Amino acid sequence: MSRRATSGIQGRAITGARGRAAGIRGLAARIDAATPPHRDRTVDALRALAIAGVILGHWLVTALVLSQGRTGESLHDASPLASLPVLTPVSWIFQTLAIFFLVGGYAAARSYTGDYLGWLRTRLARLSRPVAVLAAVWVPLAIGLRMAGMPWATEGTLLRLVLDPLWFLGVYAGLMALTPLAVAMVRRLGACAACVPAAVVAAVDLARFGLGGPAWLGWINVVAGWLVPYLLGIAWARGSFRDWKIPALMLAGGVAGTAALVLGAGYPASMVGVNGAAISNLNPPTLAAVTFGIAQAGLALLLREPLARWMRRPLAWAVIATANLSAMTLYLWHQSAFLAVTTAGLAFGRLPGLLTAPSSLLWVAERIAWLPVFAATLTVLWLVFHRAERPRRRPAGAPAGEGEHQHAAGVRGPGRTAQFAGPAVPLPPGGR
Repeated sequence: MSRRATSGIQGRAITGARGRAAGIRGLAARIDAATPPHRDRTVDALRALAIAGVILGHWLVTALVLSQGRTGESLHDASPLASLPVLTPVSWIFQTLAIFFLVGGYAAARSYTGDYLGWLRTRLARLSRPVAVLAAVWVPLAIGLRMAGMPWATEGTLLRLVLDPLWFLGVYAGLMALTPLAVAMVRRLGACAACVPAAVVAAVDLARFGLGGPAWLGWINVVAGWLVPYLLGIAWARGSFRDWKIPALMLAGGVAGTAALVLGAGYPASMVGVNGAAISNLNPPTLAAVTFGIAQAGLALLLREPLARWMRRPLAWAVIATANLSAMTLYLWHQSAFLAVTTAGLAFGRLPGLLTAPSSLLWVAERIAWLPVFAATLTVLWLVFHRAERPRRRPAGAPAGEGEHQHAAGVRGPGRTAQFAGPAVPLPPGGR
C-alpha cells in the first residue's frame, strides 16, 4: 500500500473520530440544556455513584467456585472477604445502602404532594416494571435448567445470586408507604427525627446481644435501621443541612460510633455479609450498620458542592443522566451478566479468577481482569432490557400521574425521545 493511501486512511479515521467526538459533545449539550435548572443534579450523581459501587462490589466479592461433590461437579458461592480478611475495607467502599435510602428519602419528600395513593401507585409501578421483565426471563430459564438436569445445589446458588438483592424492594416499598408519617416526623423534629429509629435499633441490639433475646427481634431493624437514612434524606429535602457543620458531625460521629462498636462491642468489621460469619451487619441491620450509614450520609452531604461543580460539566452530567435513566436495569441485570460469563466459562474448566476459590490476593488481580468482560455482557443486557424503564405513553390529553413528570426533561436524540423524570426512585442495592 502506498504512503499516500495510508495517509488517506489515517486521515479518514481521524476525521471520523473527531466527528464522533463532536456528536457526543453535541448530545451532552442537548441533555444539559434539556435538564430543568432547578433539578438538584447532586442527587443523581450520588445515585449513579452508589449503583456503580454496588455493581463493582458484587463483581469483586462474589465468587462461583467449581467443586467436585458426591453427585458430581457443582457451583457454590464464596467470598474473598471470608478467606482474605485484609480485604474487609473493600466492604466499607462498596456497601452503599445508606446512600440509596438517603436519596430515596430526598426523592420522596420532593415528589410527595398529598395525593398519597396516586403517588404511591406511580412510584411502585416504576419499580415493578423492570422486575417483572427480570422474572419473565428467569422463571422459564430456571424451569429449563431444572429440566436439563442442572444440580439443585448449582441452580439454587444461581437463583439466590439473582434474587437475593431484591429484598431491598420490599423494604423500600414499605418506607415509601410510611412517607407521610416520616415527613410529619421530620416536620416536627427536624433531622433529629432519625434518632427515634436509631434508638429502636440500639434497643433491639441490646436485647439480642446483651440480654440473650430471641434472634427474630433483629428483623425489627429491617425497617427501623433503614428508616434512619430515609429520614435524613427527607430532612435534606426540607433544608435541614444548609452548611457543612451538621454533615461533618454526622461523619465524625458515625465513624467514631462504628469504630467503637467494632473494636469494643464485638460487631463485625465487614459492612456486608460474609459466608460463615456468626453475625452479619446487614442481615438484619445492626447498630454498626446504622452508625456506618450515618457516616456515609454525612460524607455524601459534604460532597454536595464538589459534585455540583462536576455536574455542571455537560459531558459528566450526560453520563450521570443516562445512567439514571436505566439504573434499575443495570442493577437488576448485573448479576445475570456475571452469571452468564461464569457459566460460559464452565466449558473451559476452572478459569483463574472466574471459577477458582478466592484464596489469595492473586485471585483478586485475576478477578479485576474479568471486570471488562462482565461490563461488556451487562451492556448487551442493557441494550435488550432497558426499555422496560421507560414510562408508559399516555393518551393525548391524559393527565400525568403524581411525580411522573415532576422535574422532567425531554432529552431528544436522533430518532427518539428519552423522558428524564425526577426525582427518580432509587435503585435497590444488594448485600446480605
